[in-house]
Amino acid sequence: MKRLKKALTKIIPEYSFIPLALALSFNFLVYYGARLVAGNWHHYNITTPLDRRIPFWSPSAFIYLGCYLFWCINYILIARQSKKEVCQFFSADLLSRLICLVCFLAFPTTTVRPYVEPDGFWNQVILLLYSIDAADNLFPSIHCLVSWFCYIGIKRKKEIPVWYQRISCIIAILVCISTLTTKQHVLIDVIGGILLAEISFRIGKHTSIAQTYERFLDKIQRFIP
Repeated sequence: MKRLKKALTKIIPEYSFIPLALALSFNFLVYYGARLVAGNWHHYNITTPLDRRIPFWSPSAFIYLGCYLFWCINYILIARQSKKEVCQFFSADLLSRLICLVCFLAFPTTTVRPYVEPDGFWNQVILLLYSIDAADNLFPSIHCLVSWFCYIGIKRKKEIPVWYQRISCIIAILVCISTLTTKQHVLIDVIGGILLAEISFRIGKHTSIAQTYERFLDKIQRFIP
């Protein structure tokens, strides 16, 4: 355990261990917990005529699925920031998931996916994606929420090269587009995810929620050797 802890501290500071673990576990809890509770409830289809005009493009699954690596890298970069910045960001991250949970339960949404021919590599990837990811928990889009967090969490940070900040912005935008071209989400889901990231981030940075979150972390830390 000590060796593992020592190895991890070479990547992220010790005060970021719990925030990262909480972010990951709570994200799974919200996403799959909401599905478990509201899976059989009536779901609203908020697809618009404009959504129907957006073309389906199966190769965009590469971006949709590949973004998990992007999330991992950028959350680690964010976790390497000062304790104050870490608490500001991860308190915002936690708040955003709480709001997602409320949305998933109060206003369950769904969408009608297109028929996909089972030929070609990317069509097979899409069919696999559809089979393991039900058309629910759509508004707001967690894919867009997390991707936008990955960008604004490192934006204007002097320790992060400007070129990588710009690439992160581009990747975040491409992920948002991929949610539409894979027909996993509709426009309002994308807009909701980005707005929730921006609002939560500002709350985390400009209110006392980060201090409350830090005190919560300190209490947990007392029980960890």
